[in-house]
Amino acid sequence: MNPALQMGAVVAVVSAALLIGVFGLRVSRTTSDFYVASRTVSPLWNASAIGGEYLSAASFLGIAGLILAYGADMLWLPVGWTGGYLVLLVLISAPLRRSGAYTLPDFAEARLASMVVRRTAGVLVVLIGWLYLMPQFQSAGLVLRTVTGAPVWAGALLVAVVVVVNVLSGGMRSITFVQAFQYWLKLTALAAPVIFLLAAWRRDGAPGLTPEDLATWAVPLAGERDYGVYSTYSLILATFLGTMGLPHVLVRFYTNPDGRAARRTTLVVLVLLGAFYLLPAIYGALGRIYAGDLAAGGRTDAVVLTLPGRLVGGTLGELLTALVTAGAFAAFLSTCSGLTVSVAGVIGQDLLRGGVRSFRVAAVLAVLVPLGLALSARSLPVADVVGLAFAVAASSFCPLLVLGIWWRRLTDAGAMAGLVCGGGLASAAVIATIVGGPYEGLLGALLAQPAAWTVPVAFMAMVGVSLLTPARVPPGVARIMVRLHTPETLDVDRGDWRPRRT
Repeated sequence: MNPALQMGAVVAVVSAALLIGVFGLRVSRTTSDFYVASRTVSPLWNASAIGGEYLSAASFLGIAGLILAYGADMLWLPVGWTGGYLVLLVLISAPLRRSGAYTLPDFAEARLASMVVRRTAGVLVVLIGWLYLMPQFQSAGLVLRTVTGAPVWAGALLVAVVVVVNVLSGGMRSITFVQAFQYWLKLTALAAPVIFLLAAWRRDGAPGLTPEDLATWAVPLAGERDYGVYSTYSLILATFLGTMGLPHVLVRFYTNPDGRAARRTTLVVLVLLGAFYLLPAIYGALGRIYAGDLAAGGRTDAVVLTLPGRLVGGTLGELLTALVTAGAFAAFLSTCSGLTVSVAGVIGQDLLRGGVRSFRVAAVLAVLVPLGLALSARSLPVADVVGLAFAVAASSFCPLLVLGIWWRRLTDAGAMAGLVCGGGLASAAVIATIVGGPYEGLLGALLAQPAAWTVPVAFMAMVGVSLLTPARVPPGVARIMVRLHTPETLDVDRGDWRPRRT
């Protein structure tokens, strides 16, 4: 590898992100600009930005690495991460936009009229955001060390500084421009090298997998450990239901002009993600043939960065490696930016005084904690840690949003019970896995993939406690439900909508 060329690619991506962020500063003036881009983002632009922030290090590096290590069953990850948007489209995208909220805690308070529920939701937003941010910083350090030999902390610190500068510059409006650009950069960074990689594979006679590889290609999730079937289905549940609970994803739907635009945004996102996720599978499959030593050495997340140099080589291989490196850093920057905005929004609104000044202070706090964790905690496969964040989101915000939007009998006591039971148990499992793991046997499987039991617990707690506390249903729930489900084209006050007389 040519360290100077790879570092030049990193500098180019960082410079582009900063320049676009500075442009965002010129058009960001109000609190609404910083939190939700004044709700004026078009579906295509917003979908590109969602793709930019959603396709994190786990998507860009982690999927190919897991396919290299375990085989085709790892394709459930991109299927789940994409399919989650279908669930989001059907159940919550338009009503959530009509709620008029800035953040998830805003929605919780508006729907349930409870500051306790709001604060609990705020704590979970921060926890999920930090859990998602930590592997992004760790992966940034891995990439910079792989391509330049720099210490691990250098890449993490570089990404943290650039993200803070961008977010402080213009908030949501600024990072919308940055993330939309970074989606297309990431797609190009994976797609262009694939053409040359497949050409090199054909030139080598299109070698296939060995009989030993084929025998292990379809090993269930968690490899040769027990309870692989449970782990697989638990991960599928976490990814399908966790998407709707990710704060950095949901905050983007608040930026659409109306509920119809939110639905159109989700449809475009499905197309963009489907196109992207075709590519990591190719890298993983080629890695099984050409880079098996990375799996043996525990460096599977580096397969995307390694293949261009091994298969193509020469100057062209160096250029393709530089392009992939640029795409990887775009993944870190875009995802970290979205997460920082969502976490800073909650800290600024709920812990500080609100407004632009509080948002900027909160943005610094939102980055410092996960950066410290990334530099001190043990390194896990990036896709595994992101999967744990999905499990916490699925066990807390999924039931809150689904029941809050579609079931008028949800009470604040029921919501609290579900958030504490589901979110608390999932968070405890995550902490145990990261700090004390890995565990063996059934306990290890239940802690490493908790969604299969924590999601039902959360739903049962919310429904059961709500039915036991009917007097705590918010008094204005009928008006709130009408607001969530009435299209913006209807003017209720004018008489376009009339309640049925009984």
